[in-house]
Amino acid sequence: MGPSRAYSRAISEGPTPADAAGAPGLPCPSGWSALAFSDELRPGTVLTRPLAGRDVVLYRRSSGAIHAIHPFCPHLGAHLGLAKVDGDHLVCPFHSFAFGPDGACARTAYSTPPPGISLTPLPVQEANGAVFVWRHHDGREPDWSIPQWHTIGRRPARHSAWELAGHAQEVIENSVDLGHFATLHGWAKAEMGSPVSYDKSTFHVSMRAHEHAPLLGDFVVEVEVDGFGLACLHADIRTPRIGLDMCTMVMPTAIARGRMQFRQLNRIAFAEPHRLPRPLARAVSRTAARLLDGPIFRSSCAFTAADFPIWHHKRYLQPPGLARGDGPIGAFRHWARQFYPPQEDGDRQPGPAPR
Repeated sequence: MGPSRAYSRAISEGPTPADAAGAPGLPCPSGWSALAFSDELRPGTVLTRPLAGRDVVLYRRSSGAIHAIHPFCPHLGAHLGLAKVDGDHLVCPFHSFAFGPDGACARTAYSTPPPGISLTPLPVQEANGAVFVWRHHDGREPDWSIPQWHTIGRRPARHSAWELAGHAQEVIENSVDLGHFATLHGWAKAEMGSPVSYDKSTFHVSMRAHEHAPLLGDFVVEVEVDGFGLACLHADIRTPRIGLDMCTMVMPTAIARGRMQFRQLNRIAFAEPHRLPRPLARAVSRTAARLLDGPIFRSSCAFTAADFPIWHHKRYLQPPGLARGDGPIGAFRHWARQFYPPQEDGDRQPGPAPR
């Protein structure tokens, strides 16, 4: 995991990263957080990943089931990130105590009855090519989930991950920060297709971007974004004139206060040309996806990486000094307060959303 080349150049010198500068900010949000891509966690794999200042151990049993646990063995405290999977058991590296699918100790290495100890599980779910773990500031069990989305195209998803200073809310908030799409990302024009809608732990954004490119001229990019908590965005991006469809998952994970890991996963598909016979149209569509999959993914990552230096150095301001044209940031921050302990969602109430 590491920054892109463009990002490396951007932060090789300059302002102090926000976490190193001790900039005041938000605590780690509650809810689901992506800790791995599904293909990183094949049967028999054990991974250790940070979440909110603590290690989480992930492993996949031979049956395919995924578990997330607190990292220390309940026997004598060995770190289970060093453990091995033996069929459906997790075997501690210290004394080879084995823990079964239910987390209970199933056997010792001494041919003696196992003690009445168990692993400490964390809620985990696998969805859309990623593995999510639940954490809540008051210890409550999950009361919402990450849904399974449609899958486009026939090619496997491409993904990448980075680590940088910043906060997960800043990433999710970008989806309603209408102004920055023109000033930072170079969209000729961006506009909301409809008001942002909120429903408990989710929200939906409909957007149109007006673009211009050599040979293509003017064209429209249609974007539908669904947000789930403060750790997952799913964007459907369609360019009707080009025939390109793309699904993108953006998953920032708060690994400590003021620091995050950022995961992105993309799938693409091209529409079949209507004027060609069906078998030829299908072949053209698949060939275009095969040839352009890599370049489109790199372009998508470069689009996202334009935000990295901003997130890496910025300070969270509450209330913000909003202006017309910013987008409905105030309303978003009001919705986001539910993911923090009381009085820790920023020092002051968000200002009104701009009209």
